[in-house]
Amino acid sequence: MGKLTGFMDYAREEVEEREARHRISDWREYKAPFSDETLKRQGARCMDCGTPFCQIGEVLDGATTGCPIYNLIPEWNHLVYLEKWEEALERLLKTNNFPEFTGRVCPAPCEGSCTLAIADPAVTIKSIERTIIDKGFENGWIASRMPRNRTGKSVAIIGSGPAGLASADQLNQAGHMVTVYERQDRAGGLLMYGIPNMKLEKEVVERRVRLLEEEGIQFILNTEVGIDIHADELNEMYDAVILCTGA
Repeated sequence: MGKLTGFMDYAREEVEEREARHRISDWREYKAPFSDETLKRQGARCMDCGTPFCQIGEVLDGATTGCPIYNLIPEWNHLVYLEKWEEALERLLKTNNFPEFTGRVCPAPCEGSCTLAIADPAVTIKSIERTIIDKGFENGWIASRMPRNRTGKSVAIIGSGPAGLASADQLNQAGHMVTVYERQDRAGGLLMYGIPNMKLEKEVVERRVRLLEEEGIQFILNTEVGIDIHADELNEMYDAVILCTGA
């Protein structure tokens, strides 16, 4: 790592929360982002572990350990310390479809599995993740990615929550034509209707949905499968149907 003694030199710093007298006037997110200099220090605390439990995403002795999507956490921590934000974004997007969601609402099992947390407060992994993706949008590094080739296959996805959006993203990038059915009036599922604005502002969700639409994914809203359209119809219209109605 860039600073081998960073975990000894720097203490964990917590994200500042907006003052209550300001928070009560709106429904916006209540946590303020770190400065770049603060994030550089926090990235330096990553220990270059022999086994980075933060990213292994396994069940050990009945307990879930680390990131379930195998984020390359030590790599982008190191790149943030070096202030190579665009490279950090590239590493983050290799494993995570929507870091702007997980960086805000994930319970951060990565931090619970951080080796440093054995004796000291864990690395602020979640805050670093959020800042990387936010910088990506702010600097125009995030843009629509059109699939190079189309397979001619079509897929219907029922439900536009986290699972539905991730499935749509993966299958669209593989070249299939994807249509997402959602019974509510806006896409997002749990992200839109289950998580309050103070933790995840709706514009963050809508921004990603717009990006997915630009990439060729079709969203059909206000449509309940089984009532407005039947399963037999979907089976006839599409090569495959995926149920993503978890929440």
